[in-house]
Amino acid sequence: MPPMLNRLFRIGSLLVLKTIRRPLVRFTPIGSQRLASNQTNKEASQCGASVFRRYNMSFNFRMPTEILSGTNTVRANADKFALGKKCIIVSGRRSAEACGALADVTAVLDSLGIAYIHFNKIMENPLVTVCYEGGRLAAAEGADFVAAIGGGSPLDAAKSIAAYAANPDLAPMDIYTAKLNPSLPIIAIPTTAGTGSEVNPYAVMTLDGKNVKKTFKSPYSYPKYAILDPKYTDSLGIEYTVSTALDAFCHCAESYLSPKSTEHSRMYAVMGAKKLYKTLADIAAAGECRKEWRDALLTGSCAGGIAINTTGTGFNHPLGYNITLYKGIPHGRACGVFMEEYFAYNSKNPDGAQLIGEFCAALGDTPATVAANIVKWSAVDVKLTDEEIELYLENVKGAGNYANSPYVINVAEMEEIYRRLFQ
Repeated sequence: MPPMLNRLFRIGSLLVLKTIRRPLVRFTPIGSQRLASNQTNKEASQCGASVFRRYNMSFNFRMPTEILSGTNTVRANADKFALGKKCIIVSGRRSAEACGALADVTAVLDSLGIAYIHFNKIMENPLVTVCYEGGRLAAAEGADFVAAIGGGSPLDAAKSIAAYAANPDLAPMDIYTAKLNPSLPIIAIPTTAGTGSEVNPYAVMTLDGKNVKKTFKSPYSYPKYAILDPKYTDSLGIEYTVSTALDAFCHCAESYLSPKSTEHSRMYAVMGAKKLYKTLADIAAAGECRKEWRDALLTGSCAGGIAINTTGTGFNHPLGYNITLYKGIPHGRACGVFMEEYFAYNSKNPDGAQLIGEFCAALGDTPATVAANIVKWSAVDVKLTDEEIELYLENVKGAGNYANSPYVINVAEMEEIYRRLFQ
């Protein structure tokens, strides 16, 4: 029986406190890149700069999701599903059934006399219109709550569906701008160890006809319960297991370096990264993912989700979205391939370099080794034309993630990154 998640978090927090030598207070500007006193962060993001920011010595932390972890956790927590008379189950087409989670959820609902409908149209990189369709169905059927089963795509889609259902007058794109009523309650049951979506309010959808991802976020989008059971990840093939673990590792690394990070968020980032990095190394050496490693991956992914709940992600994510949407590279690998560039640029800021050093020291390797391993395990081999790079740069211009780092890269530097890696 895998250890309970809250016990692991307590142990992880104690270990991380030993790792972090002292809290970092601020980023220091670098020589010629010093910002004028009247220069804004937005202006800095256009020119490329190391931005003067202050780390949070005190903080507010909100993560209202109750985490339930263990073996046979769905059936053991049947009472948590008593959230109404009717449930909409949101999933992909096959994975929820293949891993056994769907059978467990429907058995619990049947035992409680709760009716349910199953919306299983969620694809990878879910479209806004598909999420809208699910929300309209939930509203029409009178669903009282949502049970989300799957990886990041179904969990993210469920958050949007819960919002659309509670706001039936919304047009599809209004979800990004309208004042919203509280969403339907969500029970999130991850079947991959990667996104951490079960413990944060983010829902990434693909805009129809544009091949562009856009994140929906609402204070009402946190799942009420996150039910973690590593057995639901047992059926994942090694390639998908590695990709989702790389996504989770990138969450931890990008969160640790974020100017929004706190001592608290960095504890979770390091704890998650240690579990993920060690297990990725074990998988690479063994050529397989053993059953006993699944718990470490799921716990590490959840910790990374808690970390980015405070900070958000860095520039690996918007740069990687293009590689996923246009080249079909799985999201985690598409983020991981940028890790050497991510460390190199952020090392231009002295405090960024210190953060990277501390983060990697906790993993027991040098920054160069950590970054090289993540890139190697990502195993991305694509080529880009000049026209593709131009399109990708246009797509990332509106993203805020690229400014969420010690060193703020500009468009010219993004172009250099794409050319170095893919031409």
